[in-house]
Amino acid sequence: MANFKELLVWQKSIDFVTEMYRITKTFPKTEIYGLISQIRKSAVSIPSNIAEGNSRRSKPDYLQFLKIARGSCAEVETQLIISKNLGFLNEDDYLKLNERIIGISKMLNGLINSLQ
Repeated sequence: MANFKELLVWQKSIDFVTEMYRITKTFPKTEIYGLISQIRKSAVSIPSNIAEGNSRRSKPDYLQFLKIARGSCAEVETQLIISKNLGFLNEDDYLKLNERIIGISKMLNGLINSLQ
């Protein structure tokens, strides 16, 4: 197994987390313990679970953590929709971020399939 830092999906998810932190800085301060916190936790969970699973050096464990990361992608997708519906994200930002998270999810699917 490659070191997690060498995985393109991990690199892209790190970039995504960085972007989510930057974007959520513009959300209303009243959301600091609500949507901002939740979306950041979900986004951080993606590369974190890729790294933890990879570091376990057990294929079943790795697969489980990759599936958790994929689940976190679905959480972020949901939170992006909510953010757009509440007017915290404009349509353009929403579409760009949604495309990125779907791409990460597809990459995770590919990695999971290659390990099974």
